[in-house]
Amino acid sequence: MNTVLRSIGLALATSFVAAAPAVAQTTWDMPTPYPATNFHTENIQQFAADVAAATGDKLKITVHPGGSLFKANEIRRAVQTGQAQIGEVIISGMANEDPFFALDNVPFLASSYEDAKALWDVSRDAVNARLEKAGLTMLFSVPWQPQGIYSTSELSGVGDLRNMKIRSYSPTVARMIELMGAQPVTVQAADLTQALSTGVVSANITSSATGYDSKSWEQLSWYSDVRAWLPKNVVFVRTRDFNALDQAARDAVLAAAAEAETRGWASSAERNDWYLDQLRSNGMNVVTPSAEFDAELRKIGETMTEEWVKSVGADGQAVLDAYRAAR
Repeated sequence: MNTVLRSIGLALATSFVAAAPAVAQTTWDMPTPYPATNFHTENIQQFAADVAAATGDKLKITVHPGGSLFKANEIRRAVQTGQAQIGEVIISGMANEDPFFALDNVPFLASSYEDAKALWDVSRDAVNARLEKAGLTMLFSVPWQPQGIYSTSELSGVGDLRNMKIRSYSPTVARMIELMGAQPVTVQAADLTQALSTGVVSANITSSATGYDSKSWEQLSWYSDVRAWLPKNVVFVRTRDFNALDQAARDAVLAAAAEAETRGWASSAERNDWYLDQLRSNGMNVVTPSAEFDAELRKIGETMTEEWVKSVGADGQAVLDAYRAAR
């Protein structure tokens, strides 16, 4: 009798286990344009780990760095169409679709971390609103280090750049290069090393971080630390996928995103001096531009600020006025 009861109990227990619903696990693919060792990617990996921990691995984000899943200019579309669920792009790279995004690259409008943060605070809602219209939910944004000019020889003024082929990564950067009398050539970060080594470009406007990642010292000898602007990357998720999560998971994602933004801004500032030291230790001449060169560049910045406001209209003027009032 006891044997029969035990057999019945075991059968019932087995049936209950079989009928119990499995714990659902959601996996998101996240393409990013930059190497695994880049500080942006490291920050994103920590964000993904934080989300997994907070959700008990119910939501796992698989990061695909270095353009390995989608190239930089393909990532936004891939997320919009559901080929990936979450992604990272540089904000100014979307300026062809909406000129508002070019604000991030207007030269000398915000040349310090303090000013870049003030500009982000007054423009964040407008960026988010535009992404929402595209079916995307913005999670966080992190700045690059200040942008400088890499070249084969020392630059004494804008005239030294005339007719030179210079790497561009956004429409706004291309416009600045044109105003300097040079020729813009679009090259994504993942392709920069090859472009420099093959002579596709002979100069580069980018951050100390990208210069380090691409080992720019192997082809270029000078870095003019002009600190033209601090472009930002933005991380977004397809709204449909975000809304499909339960409330606890959504809260976990937003909390991890807030931490990633705070951590990323701090890391960007801290790493800038380290990256500059690495450029120097690898033989690159890191110099501050002369007052005359700086004045020439700032005049270009004033022109581009006017052009940006004209292209965006009242919405852009309101953001610019709010930024200037906040400084």
